[in-house]
Amino acid sequence: MPNSASAEKSLRRSNVRRDRNRQQRGSLRTRLKKFRAFLAEKPTQEAADKEFSLVVKALDQAAAKKLLHKNAASRTKSRLAALKRKTFVG
Repeated sequence: MPNSASAEKSLRRSNVRRDRNRQQRGSLRTRLKKFRAFLAEKPTQEAADKEFSLVVKALDQAAAKKLLHKNAASRTKSRLAALKRKTFVG
C-alpha cells in the first residue's frame, strides 16, 4: 500500500505499464504460434518468406521497445529461420 502521493502515482503507472506489456507480449507470442502453425501447413516458399518477414519485423519492434531482450529476439528469429528452412528442405 503506497504511503505517499508519489508512490500512488508510481503504482498507477507501473500497473498501466504492466498491463500494456502483458498485452503486447501476448500478441507477440500469438503471432509466433500462428507462424509455427502456418509452417506446419506446408505453405509455398513465397508465402512463408512474406510471413517470416512480418514476424521478424514484430520481433525487432518488440526488442526496440525493450519488451523482449535483443538477444532473445535474435535467438527466436534464428530458430524460426531454421524451422522455415527445414520445412522446405525435407
